[in-house]
Amino acid sequence: MRLALIFTLIAAPAVADVSSAISDHILPGHARLVEATEDLSTTALADCTADAVRPAFAKAYDAWVSIAHIQFGPIEDQNTALAMAFWPDPKDRTGKALTRLFAAQDAIVDDAAHFNDVSVAAQGFTALERLLFEPQDDPAYACRLTRAIATGLAQKSENLNQAWPAYAKLMVSAGADGNARFQSPQEAQRALYTALSTGLEFLHDQRLGRPLGTFDRPRPLRAEARRSERSVRHIILSLTALEDLAMHVGAADLAQTRTAFAQARSRANALDDPALAGVADPASRFRIEALQQSVRTLQVAVIEEIGTPLGISAGFNALDGD
Repeated sequence: MRLALIFTLIAAPAVADVSSAISDHILPGHARLVEATEDLSTTALADCTADAVRPAFAKAYDAWVSIAHIQFGPIEDQNTALAMAFWPDPKDRTGKALTRLFAAQDAIVDDAAHFNDVSVAAQGFTALERLLFEPQDDPAYACRLTRAIATGLAQKSENLNQAWPAYAKLMVSAGADGNARFQSPQEAQRALYTALSTGLEFLHDQRLGRPLGTFDRPRPLRAEARRSERSVRHIILSLTALEDLAMHVGAADLAQTRTAFAQARSRANALDDPALAGVADPASRFRIEALQQSVRTLQVAVIEEIGTPLGISAGFNALDGD
């Protein structure tokens, strides 16, 4: 069941600490992404075999998932999100894009300056995961493609990182003369809150909702990063990152929100099911559904303790009876 968010800014005291959210959460997150993807690229260039690249891939993917909820700013301006990780992918565009590259033996994989011209579905972490965790009939070309994707991820991460300081200045100077991007402090605060709330929605609807499907038709093959058995890890990383952002966006004690994050994280940590394959087993499915309900409870807590004090009301047309 999809959670529809309808934001309305109303007059209320502002509480979000925009400056600390940027300096302590957003900028360090992008810096870690640069460091991890640079290591990924260096590793792939030195030895592009799957066994050699997987550890660096894991660290870089961790760094991406930990900052991927920041979907505004440079990543929006540069239209980079799907090229970093093309998921959800209901039409298997990643598989099709990779198949075309292999079939054509396209030499664009050896041209770092033009690799961004290929389909975004073949550029990011989801494409790289397939190369590293599925058998390859053509390991030589897979090696070249692995290097191209890794190098591209490092470059895109660096581009985002370089663009953030200028964008950060716009956020902290919101409402100042000449700032057309953020014409009031409330607009900057709302951007942060939207990142938090939509991150939780993505967690509920996509990372959990897609593989859960329905009781009669579970969809275990739709779990994010199932090939590398990272599905639950992404949920835990996302909860950790979103809690950190919440502590900057919110004010006061946030007792309800902290408790809800702790409960959701505890349930995620208790799952002995890294790829969420248990959605097809009634006993395991119950625990995954309980985790999804914990995320729903968390969403409500965030609205009540953070959204309302910020003067942002959220309309839920799918929450009743959930």
